[in-house]
Amino acid sequence: MNVVSSMIGSGISFLSLEYLAFLLAAALVRYLCPERARTAVLLAFSWLFYAAWNPVCLLFLIFTTVTTYFTGRYVRRRSVRAALFLCIAANLGVLFFCKYWGMFFPGIFEQRLLPVGISFYTLQALGYVVDCWREGRTAKASAQASSGQNSSVRDEGKKSGADGPRFLTYALFVSFFPGILSGPIERGRNMLPQFEKPCNFSFDNLRNGLLIMTWGYFLKMVLADRIAIVVNQVYANPEGVPGTLVVLAVLLYSVQIYCDFAGYSAIAIGSARVLGFRVMQNFTAPYLSASVAEFWRHWHISLSTWFRDYLYIPLGGNRRGTGRKYLNILIVFAVSGLWHGAGFTFLFWGFLHGIYQVAGYLQKPIRDALAQRLHIDRTRGSHRALQILVTFLLVSFAWIFFRADSFSQAVQIIRCMKGAEIWSLTDGSLIALGLDTMNWVLLAAGLVFLFVRDLCVRRGISLRVQLQKQGIWLRWLLYIGAVLLILVCGIWGPGYDASTFIYSQF
Repeated sequence: MNVVSSMIGSGISFLSLEYLAFLLAAALVRYLCPERARTAVLLAFSWLFYAAWNPVCLLFLIFTTVTTYFTGRYVRRRSVRAALFLCIAANLGVLFFCKYWGMFFPGIFEQRLLPVGISFYTLQALGYVVDCWREGRTAKASAQASSGQNSSVRDEGKKSGADGPRFLTYALFVSFFPGILSGPIERGRNMLPQFEKPCNFSFDNLRNGLLIMTWGYFLKMVLADRIAIVVNQVYANPEGVPGTLVVLAVLLYSVQIYCDFAGYSAIAIGSARVLGFRVMQNFTAPYLSASVAEFWRHWHISLSTWFRDYLYIPLGGNRRGTGRKYLNILIVFAVSGLWHGAGFTFLFWGFLHGIYQVAGYLQKPIRDALAQRLHIDRTRGSHRALQILVTFLLVSFAWIFFRADSFSQAVQIIRCMKGAEIWSLTDGSLIALGLDTMNWVLLAAGLVFLFVRDLCVRRGISLRVQLQKQGIWLRWLLYIGAVLLILVCGIWGPGYDASTFIYSQF
């Protein structure tokens, strides 16, 4: 009881022992309680987890749950567009007031509450409502097409599965604690059947879940938080360090945000697996992409596919001509930028990615002609390696605006990148950024391992599966070694807040 009381108001960080105890308790109660009570039990744990950050925020979560659930039931039966729009407007209105009001109306209602995870669970719930409306529209069209059938058959078809999931099941879908703070942004068609299906304890789920979580802790605590020391120092005073180190910090931030968010996602996915659920992957080696468009097929997959399914395609996608396609791309990425943060730097970051993609489409005929005239073999590994490098540099440049507190700071960072001199890496300036030689060596080794792992991902090789093929003694030696590596080499200590994930701010 004292443990729970200490959690209220402070939140349960993924990087705390309290979270591991909370997850263990949730798993034990889930598997030991009667099957019919498991949904209610997990929902109670999820609401407790969320209320621990701020009990008042739970009211916002319940509002979204109730409005989207009953709207989903209604539009699935009647396919009323007005009801769909009203639900979307109500929930986006709450999101706008909590998150974006100060951006457009500074000085008015400054004391506003920003519920944690609202950007994530709002999209997840609205995606469900849109799916319900599409199901209702499809069913209505099918009924009209088969109007000659026996009416009793049609009535039976309307009743079958027309109401969708039970309220408790849907509430768990919206508030499932492993993903409530920062995703992945799931789809009802993936999670709802899992919540409704009986599930017994599986040692494979426990083992794989813990391994996935361990990988997440490694990414976050060994790599991301170590890189953060360097990046934070450079961004705080870019004029006080050589241009080479500013460039290095910009490139390292690309790795930091990847390890930070992919680490969070791995902990969330692993936690769900421990509880017996399979959540969608969020990252598949994005920095091995040969174009910005390919990058977004591998980066924050749950968000990019959400915007594709629920914004880009409804806007017309690529079905209304080339010009409209380019406009839709720019709109989607501008909205994506705003979704990430209530600031014009985020808006510009998203718009810049849209420009990258449009420019890529426009330049394709030129690139094809040059490759043909210069007899460039575009199937060679060296050509793809060059494409990967260019893509990484473009994405890293865009991250400057994402990381900067303002446009002026972003411009300052870009200006300080000029005059980069390679010998700044060997004159002791690196050590002055907060990491000693041993930490730089450890970071370099970790990045090499990350690169090799990502290569395996792109080639369809699962290191986790390969590990299971080894002998039991070697497996357990590697398990224990991985945990010790995180405990010994992870960033700890007073004065450093390792508990904050970058994407938890959105």
